[in-house]
This record gives sequence, structure tokens and C-alpha cells, in this order.
Amino acid sequence: MVKTLERDLGIGAVFAISIGAMIGSGIFILPALALKIAGPAVILAYLLAGVLVVPAALSKSEMATAMPEAGGTYIYIERGMGPILGTIAGVGTWFSLSFKSALALVGGVPYLVLLFDLPVKPVAIGLAAFLIVVNMLGAKQTGRLQVGIVVVMLAALGWFVAGSVGSTQTVNYEPFFVGGWSGLLAATGLVFVSYAGVTKVASVAEEVENPGKNIPLGILGSLAFTTLLYVAIVAVMVGVTEAGSIAGSLTPVAVAAEATLGRTGVWAVIGAAILALVSTANAGILSSSRYPFAMSRDKLVPPSFATISDRFGTPTSSITLTGVVVLLLIAFVPILEIAKLASAFQILVFVLVNLAVFAFRQGAADYEPVFESPLYPWMQGFGVLSGLLLLTQMGTIALAGAVVIIVGSIVWYVVYARPRIQREGVATDVVRRRVGKNVLAETETLMTAESVTERNGNEVLVALTRDVSLDRERALLRLAADLARPNNGRLVVVRFDEVPDQAPLNHAAEVQSPADVRFEEQTDTLVDELDVDVDYGEIVSHDTKRAIVNFATQRDVSAVVAEHERLRLRSRLLADPIDWVVRHAPCDVLLVENRGYDRPQQVVLASEGGPYDPTTVAVADAIARETGGQVTLQFNMADGQSNQRRRTIEEYQTELAELLSASVSANVVRFDGGDSLPNPDVVIRRGATTRIWGGRDSQQRTTVDCTEVTVYPNESRRPGLVRRLIDRLVF
Repeated sequence: MVKTLERDLGIGAVFAISIGAMIGSGIFILPALALKIAGPAVILAYLLAGVLVVPAALSKSEMATAMPEAGGTYIYIERGMGPILGTIAGVGTWFSLSFKSALALVGGVPYLVLLFDLPVKPVAIGLAAFLIVVNMLGAKQTGRLQVGIVVVMLAALGWFVAGSVGSTQTVNYEPFFVGGWSGLLAATGLVFVSYAGVTKVASVAEEVENPGKNIPLGILGSLAFTTLLYVAIVAVMVGVTEAGSIAGSLTPVAVAAEATLGRTGVWAVIGAAILALVSTANAGILSSSRYPFAMSRDKLVPPSFATISDRFGTPTSSITLTGVVVLLLIAFVPILEIAKLASAFQILVFVLVNLAVFAFRQGAADYEPVFESPLYPWMQGFGVLSGLLLLTQMGTIALAGAVVIIVGSIVWYVVYARPRIQREGVATDVVRRRVGKNVLAETETLMTAESVTERNGNEVLVALTRDVSLDRERALLRLAADLARPNNGRLVVVRFDEVPDQAPLNHAAEVQSPADVRFEEQTDTLVDELDVDVDYGEIVSHDTKRAIVNFATQRDVSAVVAEHERLRLRSRLLADPIDWVVRHAPCDVLLVENRGYDRPQQVVLASEGGPYDPTTVAVADAIARETGGQVTLQFNMADGQSNQRRRTIEEYQTELAELLSASVSANVVRFDGGDSLPNPDVVIRRGATTRIWGGRDSQQRTTVDCTEVTVYPNESRRPGLVRRLIDRLVF
């Protein structure tokens, strides 16, 4: 019998979990730090932070009702955005919880010091060590204890607000915008972590009754309640104390309570603060152990982090690692920087939460949330942009920490996780489909021309850069004729004769060598075999590659067809890996590995790790149409790729086949890493003008025994750097 979790958490329990996860360091510690930055405008900072959390709260509510199962933010981001962003989210959330635990302990001990004369850091370290041991031994909070802590906190804070509001003075709010708008945004970013727990209930979504209703109501209701409570408490704190008296204080709520409620109020606040902060620290250590555990289960981190102690029944490796980080933070990082780091990582995770909704909405066929976020996609877009704006206000250390975590997570994923996993996120397929549709649209636009030559002109230049046999020249001319014929185009066949720099060009042009005679005789013979107009001649120069480009520019040819000539056509400086003619020609360039060409029937269009290039598609279609052949689509895909990737590429191939005028064979997706099909007559592929595209360099040859044509589109039709990178990553 399959065991399931009983759905016995009602709206009240959901409300208590969310509020209990939020109230802690956010109100007992951060107001004084934020007041030092923004002055009385800290009141608005708490209100603004609450508003900016709304998109993530709505997004998390939606995903929790679509996937009401045990888990956390990491699960949603990993499934929606893919393993690499899941790694970033998992590591970022884990660090955020660790920072929050450290912040709670460093900020909670000063309240304890009000009762006992104790050193802050040693006591905080001792409490942290105690909580780490408690978590390792398997002790945990009960639901009743958590509810009891929430009740005590709310009672104490409610008494503080009600008993102090009458003592506020207008003068204490002036001047209001001490730090200006930049100070307000910086304070907003700092206190953002105060609302981090609002979506914690999603991690127990599998236990919530009627999750489609109770999860969004609980999350949004608790967020609204906590935001109003925070604003009220901070407004009272500022209003009952002299300007700046609590700015930078380690116990701001106690200072304010003493001014209005006397010693009794201080005792009540101290009790609530210690309970809340110890509870927050313990919950942070407990919760953070779930992230290495879940990531280990998904093979993103070593399996040791998913190991459960036989003696204690707890993930000791995860708890130990978290504990070490918490202890180091308490010992060496100032409390303000801990707060900024905690907020920065939480903002980053909430940005990814909003992006995950985009991915699920656009790409997951089985994504059916009971609750749907209103104002999609504007709400999520606002959440992403506002989060990125707040990150810029977090200061150098927080930003550096975020960058280090992101870069480190990516490196870890590439080195460790990527070889061990085969899945991908919904977002990857969304981007892949969009890339495919964009390339299909470009291909359709290009294919509206009746032929390759119609796009730029009606002449194809066949550039001969060395002596070739009759059969080799025949193959080049037949191929070029198939490209020119549909638009009544013509061929221009030119033998480029390169002479040393010391030799005068006039003299070389006047002397007819045996090679010149052979060229004229065999070209004259071949002209009679072709049903297109042909002009032919010779050009003498000191630099063949420049002569080809100059001639192509003067004649405004549509394409240059030439055999690979690795010495003549390439730059001789710095061993440039890209053909000079390719980079400077004003038209398409087709470089041919010439192994014969005689009305090919099997034309293979090969992809080199990206979508099929439109110009290359047009060349393959033109050849197959003129020879009565068939285009076979080839896409190399290694074993172990996701089924979704295969389905998407097959759909893309099907749509591409509908654009071609020639016959197209059944879609072919290779899984063995091979680079050709059995017995092709000619292989057409796109050439690489940069390493990012991933195409075949002109020096590389395959073992296939047929002519290979490498197509280099005119520069105006080459995709940009970002586009090439995206194509390479998603295809």
C-alpha cells in the first residue's frame, strides 16, 4: 500500500506557519539597521518590501496548487528552469537560510544580554552549536510549540503597538526621507528578508487540505497581515523615540518598549524576541538541510548529503555543512553584512521563482494549477525587474556574494552535475521552440526567392585556385549550375593564378602557360555539357584571396563556389582558423570537399548542434529540386538526451520539411554521434565563422565518401553572438 500524507492542515495552520516563518529577525533586529540607512522612511521600506514580495507569493501559490507535494522553492525552479538554475536556486536558498539563522542568533543574543551580562559572539556561537547538535540528534519543534511561539510573539508585539501608539510624536518623523530614494531602496532591499518565510508553507503543500484555496489564501493573507504589523511596529518605534536614538541599536524593540511600557514591556519584548529568534535560527538550520538532501537526490551534489544517520535518523552531512557555515558567519561577518547577504540571496531566489512560472505556463502541457496568478505575465515581469533593481542597491559585499554563488554554482554544475544527469527544465524547451520558430520564419522568408541566385544577383562565381582535372572542374560547374539554373542565372568560371610579388603582373598576364591552355580547353568542353550560360577567363594576381573578393564585389555575384584551398584562401597571419574569403566576401561562399558530383539523389542536410541555417537549407533544397533528388534531414544527438528534446526537434524538422519544394525523407535523429547517413551523394552543412556556432571548420573532413559542401552565408544573414550562443545551448 502506498503511503500518503494526510491533508489535515487547514487555513488557520497555514496562516500560523507563514506568520511564524516571517516574524523574527525582520522586526527585532533589522529596523535599527534600516533606520540608519533611510531614516524614518524605513516605514515605507517595510511597506514597499511587502509589496515587492507579492509577485513571488502569487507565483509560489500558483506552482504549489499545480504541484501540491512536499518540497520547496528549489523543486519548482529546478523542474521549471532546469538543473543549472536549480543548482543556483538550491545553493542560493541554502545560503539564505544559513545567513538567516546566523542573523537570528547574532541579533537575538543582545536581547538576552539585557538580562544577563554576557559576551554576544561567544554566546551566539554556543547557541548555534547547541542547535546544530539538537538537529543532529533528531529533536524537532512540534506543531503546538510553533503555534505557541507565534501566539506569544503576536501578543507581545500587539501589546507594544497598542500601548505605545498614543505616545508617538510627529516631530520624530521629520525629516522623513533622510537617505533620499537611494536610501529607501537600499533599506527596502535590506529588510526584504523579513518576508522570506511567506512561501514556506509551499514546502508542506502535500499536507494542506483544499490546497487550491487554502495555500494562496494563507500565503497572501499572512503576507498582508505581517506587512501591516511590520509597518505598525516600525512606525511606533520611530514615533516614540527621539530621532536616531534607535538607529544602529542591537535591541530596537526593547528600547522603544522601555520608553512607553516601562520595565514590564521590556521583559515581554525580550521574551518574545528570544523565543522568535531561537525558533528562527533552529528552523533555518532544520530547513536548510532539506536543500542539500533534495539536490543530492537529484544528483546535483554528492550522494553523501542524502545519507541518513542510522543512529539518529537525520541527514548529518547536510546539517554539519550548514552548521559550519552558520558558525563562520557568526564569528567573522558583521551583522549588517549578514543581513544584506541573506536578503540578496532571497531576492535572487524570488526572481527565479517568478521566471519559473513563465516556464511552466509556456512549456508544460501537464501544468494545471488550481489557482492562477492574476495579471500574468505583468505581475511576474514586475517581480523580476523589481528584484533585479533591489539587487543593485545591496552594496558591494552582497552583490559580490551573489555573483560568487552564481558563478560557483554554474562551475559546480558543469564539472560535477552535468555528466550525471539527463533531464532539462521546462524553460529550456520553451526557448528551444521559440528559437526553432524564429529560424523557421527566417527560412520561409529566404525560401520565397525562387533560387539561391535571386537573393543577391544572377551570377555564381566558380573560383579555381589551382590546376584541377576535367572531372573535378565538371563537378564544381555542375553544382554551381544547379544553383544558378532556376533563375536563368549564369556561371562565371575564373582561374585565379597567383604569382610571386617580385614578378610583374603585366608580364605574367601576357604569358600563357600550359596550365592556362588546359583550363581553357577543358572549360570550353564543359560549357557544352551545361544548360546555363557560362563566362570564363583568368585573373593574375599577387594575392588570390583578395582577387576573389574583389572580383565578386565588382560583378555583384550571388555566391562563390570553390574547392577548399587551405593555403591560398586563408589568412597567413596568426594562423587564423577562419577562411579570409569567407569573412570578406560580399556574398554567400560555398567551399567544396570535391569527391565528384553527378545529379545527386540523396542530399543530406546536416545540423552541427543548432537549428538548420536558412541559407544552407536553401542550397540543399535547390540542389535536390534541380536533380530530382531527396533531402534527408540529419540531426546528431547523443544518447541520454531528454525525450522532450527529441520530440521538439522532430516537430521542428516536420515544419521545416513543409517549407522545402524538394522531396524530404522521414525525419532522422541520430543518437550514436555519427556525422552522416549511409550512402549519401552530397552532404550540405553550415560552416562555422566562430567557435560558438559549433559548426564544422573548413579544415575538418569526414570519412564519408561523397562531396561535402560547407555553406557560409553572407554576413548580413549570420546570427549575432547572443543568438548563436542561445542556439548552441538549447539545441
